[in-house]
Amino acid sequence: MSDDLATLSALLKEPGQPDTLFKAFDAIAKRLVGHELFTLLYVDGSEVARIYSNRPTEYPVSGRKPMGPTPWGKHVMEGQKPYLGRDKAGIRWAFFDHELIESMGLGSVINVPAIYDGKVIGTINLLAPEGHYREEHVAPIERLAPMIVPGFLAARAAARAL
Repeated sequence: MSDDLATLSALLKEPGQPDTLFKAFDAIAKRLVGHELFTLLYVDGSEVARIYSNRPTEYPVSGRKPMGPTPWGKHVMEGQKPYLGRDKAGIRWAFFDHELIESMGLGSVINVPAIYDGKVIGTINLLAPEGHYREEHVAPIERLAPMIVPGFLAARAAARAL
Protein backbone atom coordinates (compact mmCIF):
# COMPACT_ATOMS: atom_id res chain seq x y z
CA MET A 1 0.00 0.00 0.00
CA SER A 2 2.79 2.48 0.82
CA ASP A 3 4.27 1.82 -2.63
CA ASP A 4 0.89 2.68 -4.17
CA LEU A 5 0.75 5.93 -2.19
CA ALA A 6 4.28 6.76 -3.27
CA THR A 7 3.46 5.98 -6.91
CA LEU A 8 0.36 8.18 -6.91
CA SER A 9 2.17 10.95 -5.04
CA ALA A 10 5.04 10.95 -7.54
CA LEU A 11 2.62 11.00 -10.47
CA LEU A 12 1.09 14.27 -9.30
CA LYS A 13 4.13 16.15 -10.61
CA GLU A 14 4.01 14.48 -14.03
CA PRO A 15 2.46 16.18 -17.07
CA GLY A 16 -0.80 15.08 -18.61
CA GLN A 17 -2.96 15.60 -15.52
CA PRO A 18 -5.45 14.57 -14.42
CA ASP A 19 -5.55 11.59 -16.85
CA THR A 20 -2.09 10.40 -15.78
CA LEU A 21 -3.30 10.16 -12.19
CA PHE A 22 -6.66 8.63 -13.13
CA LYS A 23 -5.11 5.87 -15.26
CA ALA A 24 -2.63 4.98 -12.52
CA PHE A 25 -5.39 4.89 -9.88
CA ASP A 26 -7.43 2.65 -12.19
CA ALA A 27 -4.50 0.23 -12.59
CA ILE A 28 -3.73 0.16 -8.86
CA ALA A 29 -7.39 -0.43 -7.96
CA LYS A 30 -7.59 -3.26 -10.49
CA ARG A 31 -4.51 -4.91 -8.96
CA LEU A 32 -5.66 -4.41 -5.35
CA VAL A 33 -9.32 -5.47 -5.54
CA GLY A 34 -10.18 -6.07 -9.20
CA HIS A 35 -12.83 -4.44 -11.36
CA GLU A 36 -14.35 -4.60 -14.80
CA LEU A 37 -15.77 -1.08 -14.77
CA PHE A 38 -13.96 1.85 -13.17
CA THR A 39 -15.40 5.35 -13.32
CA LEU A 40 -14.85 8.65 -11.60
CA LEU A 41 -17.67 11.17 -11.17
CA TYR A 42 -17.34 14.70 -9.82
CA VAL A 43 -20.11 16.60 -8.09
CA ASP A 44 -21.42 19.61 -9.99
CA GLY A 45 -24.32 21.11 -8.08
CA SER A 46 -27.26 18.70 -8.27
CA GLU A 47 -25.55 16.55 -10.91
CA VAL A 48 -22.53 14.31 -11.19
CA ALA A 49 -20.32 14.32 -14.28
CA ARG A 50 -18.15 11.43 -15.44
CA ILE A 51 -14.52 12.46 -15.83
CA TYR A 52 -12.94 9.03 -16.30
CA SER A 53 -14.13 5.65 -17.54
CA ASN A 54 -12.25 2.50 -18.44
CA ARG A 55 -15.26 1.52 -20.62
CA PRO A 56 -16.15 4.70 -22.50
CA THR A 57 -18.47 2.94 -24.94
CA GLU A 58 -20.95 2.05 -22.22
CA TYR A 59 -20.05 4.86 -19.80
CA PRO A 60 -18.61 7.80 -21.76
CA VAL A 61 -16.61 10.60 -20.21
CA SER A 62 -18.72 13.76 -19.86
CA GLY A 63 -21.84 11.72 -19.20
CA ARG A 64 -23.96 13.46 -16.57
CA LYS A 65 -26.56 12.17 -14.14
CA PRO A 66 -28.95 14.09 -11.91
CA MET A 67 -28.42 13.49 -8.22
CA GLY A 68 -31.86 13.65 -6.72
CA PRO A 69 -32.42 12.61 -3.13
CA THR A 70 -31.84 8.85 -2.86
CA PRO A 71 -30.85 6.48 -0.06
CA TRP A 72 -27.52 5.95 -1.89
CA GLY A 73 -26.94 9.71 -2.03
CA LYS A 74 -27.78 10.06 1.64
CA HIS A 75 -25.24 7.34 2.49
CA VAL A 76 -22.36 8.29 0.14
CA MET A 77 -22.82 11.98 -0.67
CA GLU A 78 -24.27 13.27 2.58
CA GLY A 79 -22.92 10.63 4.96
CA GLN A 80 -19.49 10.64 3.29
CA LYS A 81 -19.28 6.86 3.64
CA PRO A 82 -18.33 4.18 1.13
CA TYR A 83 -21.04 1.96 -0.30
CA LEU A 84 -20.57 -1.76 -0.83
CA GLY A 85 -23.16 -3.51 -2.97
CA ARG A 86 -22.33 -7.22 -2.95
CA ASP A 87 -25.00 -8.40 -5.38
CA LYS A 88 -27.53 -7.36 -8.02
CA ALA A 89 -30.01 -6.38 -5.33
CA GLY A 90 -27.42 -3.90 -4.05
CA ILE A 91 -26.94 -2.55 -7.57
CA ARG A 92 -30.70 -2.20 -8.09
CA TRP A 93 -31.07 -0.43 -4.74
CA ALA A 94 -28.43 2.14 -5.62
CA PHE A 95 -28.57 2.87 -9.37
CA PHE A 96 -31.30 3.78 -11.82
CA ASP A 97 -29.13 2.43 -14.67
CA HIS A 98 -28.94 -1.03 -13.09
CA GLU A 99 -30.16 -2.71 -16.29
CA LEU A 100 -27.13 -1.45 -18.24
CA ILE A 101 -24.83 -2.47 -15.39
CA GLU A 102 -26.33 -5.97 -15.25
CA SER A 103 -26.22 -6.29 -19.07
CA MET A 104 -22.44 -5.86 -18.79
CA GLY A 105 -22.26 -8.87 -16.46
CA LEU A 106 -21.70 -6.71 -13.40
CA GLY A 107 -23.39 -7.26 -10.08
CA SER A 108 -21.25 -5.86 -7.26
CA VAL A 109 -19.99 -2.35 -6.57
CA ILE A 110 -17.75 -0.26 -4.37
CA ASN A 111 -18.34 3.51 -4.29
CA VAL A 112 -15.86 5.59 -2.31
CA PRO A 113 -16.39 9.31 -1.85
CA ALA A 114 -13.52 11.69 -2.59
CA ILE A 115 -13.69 14.31 0.16
CA TYR A 116 -12.08 17.74 0.14
CA ASP A 117 -12.63 20.64 2.53
CA GLY A 118 -15.38 18.74 4.32
CA LYS A 119 -17.40 18.05 1.15
CA VAL A 120 -17.77 15.11 -1.22
CA ILE A 121 -16.37 16.38 -4.51
CA GLY A 122 -16.62 13.10 -6.37
CA THR A 123 -16.93 9.35 -6.23
CA ILE A 124 -14.63 6.48 -7.12
CA ASN A 125 -16.71 3.65 -8.60
CA LEU A 126 -15.62 0.06 -9.10
CA LEU A 127 -17.91 -2.64 -10.47
CA ALA A 128 -17.34 -6.37 -10.89
CA PRO A 129 -19.40 -9.56 -11.29
CA GLU A 130 -21.94 -10.38 -8.60
CA GLY A 131 -20.39 -11.55 -5.35
CA HIS A 132 -16.90 -10.27 -6.19
CA TYR A 133 -16.61 -7.54 -3.57
CA ARG A 134 -16.49 -8.12 0.18
CA GLU A 135 -16.02 -5.74 3.10
CA GLU A 136 -12.22 -6.12 3.03
CA HIS A 137 -12.11 -4.72 -0.54
CA VAL A 138 -13.36 -1.29 0.56
CA ALA A 139 -10.51 -0.19 2.85
CA PRO A 140 -7.68 -0.29 0.27
CA ILE A 141 -9.62 2.00 -2.07
CA GLU A 142 -10.72 4.25 0.78
CA ARG A 143 -7.08 4.65 1.94
CA LEU A 144 -6.00 5.74 -1.56
CA ALA A 145 -8.98 8.07 -2.18
CA PRO A 146 -7.30 11.27 -0.90
CA MET A 147 -4.59 10.88 -3.54
CA ILE A 148 -7.12 11.39 -6.33
CA VAL A 149 -8.56 14.65 -4.93
CA PRO A 150 -6.21 16.91 -6.97
CA GLY A 151 -7.38 15.15 -10.14
CA PHE A 152 -11.02 15.77 -9.25
CA LEU A 153 -10.31 19.45 -8.56
CA ALA A 154 -8.39 19.85 -11.85
CA ALA A 155 -11.09 18.11 -13.89
CA ARG A 156 -13.84 20.18 -12.31
CA ALA A 157 -11.94 23.42 -12.89
CA ALA A 158 -11.30 22.49 -16.53
CA ALA A 159 -14.95 21.65 -17.13
CA ARG A 160 -16.11 24.93 -15.62
CA ALA A 161 -13.64 26.88 -17.77
CA LEU A 162 -15.32 25.63 -20.95
